[in-house]
Amino acid sequence: MRNILLGRYGEDKAEEFLKKNGYKIIERNFKTKFGEIDIIAKNKRQIVFIEVKTRSSIKFGYPEESVDNKKFNRIKRCAEIYLLKTGKEKVPVRFEILSILKSRDKISFKILPAE
Repeated sequence: MRNILLGRYGEDKAEEFLKKNGYKIIERNFKTKFGEIDIIAKNKRQIVFIEVKTRSSIKFGYPEESVDNKKFNRIKRCAEIYLLKTGKEKVPVRFEILSILKSRDKISFKILPAE
């Protein structure tokens, strides 16, 4: 349960952070049978598919380290479905990981390209 609350908290903070940094949020928690995309946004004429990872410590590694090839491939499949459903197959896209580290009194954000 704690992880679900931390994840939800992270996605809310991610949305605030992205908006402050010029992203326009299109959709949150886009679900398909293959999985879910946490945030879909528009930035610099591109659609950006964002996986949000939040941790309260680095005891088990940095948040972004939990996005492996299997997870990234599921995100790409979900993105393909989104683009087909919305008729935006020709719009340039990119994939990012928004890594959030939250300690008791501090929160840090790091945007990384997902490859």
